[in-house]
Amino acid sequence: MHPTPLTADLVRGALDLERTEHGLLPHRLPARARAQCSDPQLAMVESQPSGVRLAFRTRATAVELDTLPTKRNYVGVPSRPDGVYDLLVDGELTGQTVARGGTTLVVDLATGSTERHQGPVVTLSFTGLPDREKDVEIWLPHNETTELVALRADAPVEPLPDRGRKVWLHHGSSISHGSDAASPTAIWPARAAALAGVDLINLGLGGSALLDPFTARAMRDTPADLISVKIGINLVNLDLMRLRAFAPAVHGFLDTIRDGHPDTPLLVVSPILCPIHEDTPGPGAFDPEALREGRLRFVATGDPAERAAGKLTLTVIREELARVVEQRRAEDPHLRHLDGRDLYGERDHAELPLPDALHPDAATHRLIGERFAELAFRDWSGAARD
Repeated sequence: MHPTPLTADLVRGALDLERTEHGLLPHRLPARARAQCSDPQLAMVESQPSGVRLAFRTRATAVELDTLPTKRNYVGVPSRPDGVYDLLVDGELTGQTVARGGTTLVVDLATGSTERHQGPVVTLSFTGLPDREKDVEIWLPHNETTELVALRADAPVEPLPDRGRKVWLHHGSSISHGSDAASPTAIWPARAAALAGVDLINLGLGGSALLDPFTARAMRDTPADLISVKIGINLVNLDLMRLRAFAPAVHGFLDTIRDGHPDTPLLVVSPILCPIHEDTPGPGAFDPEALREGRLRFVATGDPAERAAGKLTLTVIREELARVVEQRRAEDPHLRHLDGRDLYGERDHAELPLPDALHPDAATHRLIGERFAELAFRDWSGAARD
């Protein structure tokens, strides 16, 4: 096996690569954005490499990747499954593995304390690859911070050539981040990107789709052919702002994106159905009864009567987003709106309820990805750049 330097041209889907004592840590927000917010939730999720993958061309039949994952477990709740690494050969899923080990953070939801247990670097092996020139992608776990330590192969490795595929830049909440999807290529944005033949940059940030100006500036400065923003659920379940602030904040977020992408197709997506927050404001909270049973489930703690004072619900947000987009379209013909309930609505909830009352499961990720590919990309002409 021959070592291959881990260089930026082998990494797709990250906006920044930080040199650490172990190797490379992919980030999905640039350093300047990270410096403007000390929220530990944001720090955690932006370092989880949802949509980030190693991509190269090689004749190798065996590839090894050394990584140092950081896993998070919660006191009193069963341990989360190890994050999955997906191996794609010429676009087809041909292998999966997990990194057993690495560093573990144990979080006590009752006290907010965290214990860190440092673990060793883990070696992942992918063997039996076809003996021919081929495109190889290793998609990193969408839900584990992952430091890239070393890459080895039994044949030379080169960066993938530019084949003119369009780049889709997407921003959303934990649902876009991947929540309870089965693997990194099974998160709904990855599924939609594969069906549409586009390259994904996923800024789905769990608990952190909050109309932050630094996120808008990161999107402004990132080259993209297609852009979408999915807005709403985090603003409600964090009870972050009132109606008076919401529409101007949406305008400002879109204005900033347009500063860098004045004519790029831009899609504003409202929230999928989430019954606990349809007409009940936040904040959202862990269901204490479920926690006592060792389960994670969410509840809405607001009072529906508080809507009169400007508290946000998903129903209010959908109405405002539709109004804002309609207003802006008079001067922005490349702007469109998609009602999130067209991706997952009442009939879908009856068949595929949200297991924790907030996040879709693996089957629902697949459904949303397929519907997004049909509804969002049907007007975005295929994979080749114009």
